[in-house]
Amino acid sequence: MDGLVHPVRTRRRVAFPFAAIVGQEEMKRALLLAAIDPSIGGVLVFGDRGTGKSTAVRALADLLPPMAVPDGCRFNCDPAEGPPCVDGCAHAGAAIAVPVPIVDLPLGATEDRVAGALDLERALSSGVRAFEPGLLARAHRGFLYIDEVNLLEDHLVDLLLDVAASGENLVERDGLSIRHPARFVLVGSANPEEGELRPQLLDRFGLAVDVSTPATLAERVEVVRRRDRFDRDPLGFARDWEHDAVQIRERLHEARARLFEVGVPDVVVEAAASLCMALGTDGSRGELTLLRAVRALAAFDGKDAADLGSLRAVAVTVLRHRLRRNPLDETGSAARVERAIADLLP
Repeated sequence: MDGLVHPVRTRRRVAFPFAAIVGQEEMKRALLLAAIDPSIGGVLVFGDRGTGKSTAVRALADLLPPMAVPDGCRFNCDPAEGPPCVDGCAHAGAAIAVPVPIVDLPLGATEDRVAGALDLERALSSGVRAFEPGLLARAHRGFLYIDEVNLLEDHLVDLLLDVAASGENLVERDGLSIRHPARFVLVGSANPEEGELRPQLLDRFGLAVDVSTPATLAERVEVVRRRDRFDRDPLGFARDWEHDAVQIRERLHEARARLFEVGVPDVVVEAAASLCMALGTDGSRGELTLLRAVRALAAFDGKDAADLGSLRAVAVTVLRHRLRRNPLDETGSAARVERAIADLLP
């Protein structure tokens, strides 16, 4: 624990401990990988309501060390990047530590609220044209969570696609022209029965997982017990799980620190490419995401190099949402990936 910086808890209510979430191992692993290497591209969670999706995201952020921002900055600038990222930003202020932001994007949000717009209050009161940052600025260097992302309006999807591709948000309206960084881990949840995602947005998620309501009586009972205890005594419940949280926090911290020291042998790269070829995925994004995911998992597991075991562990999560539909094959996408793994990586 020596030398580790722990999350600042004073500005955010106590989160349900990540380690205390019952089951949902694939979802928890996907979120950890995205936190270790944000370039993986975020996480899309398919499944039932009430299965701990938003709880897991907020719990993960509580494991991350606080980030440094200039005091008074509303754009979450990184002081280590040098000059102010936006004209008028309070970048010269002393750096303070703040929690990694978790920002919810409501389905009914307007484009002004998401991207930012003219600060009407200052414009009317003092005649100053000033920019009011939106949700994208708040999410910079953190997480942007969208529940039921498949129901998001098209104009907001277009905005997210532009920002995801460039890492910046450009606002040009009301006489303003503002450009600020907007890099975040995108986490979305979706119920496939309520509508499909646009292919362009689906492709932007690096990882996709399926979650479901616990299938056994013992699991359902344990979920209820833990949640009830947390609701009655959040601090006491968090203390009981602090040892487990410390272990995950240390592994996460070490994995982020040594990520790019982890090697990925040619045999793993070739196996990833062979798997994508066998499944007929489009482009090279599948292979690149597999490469990043196996490296992040190996780093989290304390390995010096990824291996075929790491590839088997993440392949379904990386590829299940990248498969073309096959009308002659009624099996699910996860089963198709597993079948390909069995054929190519026995």
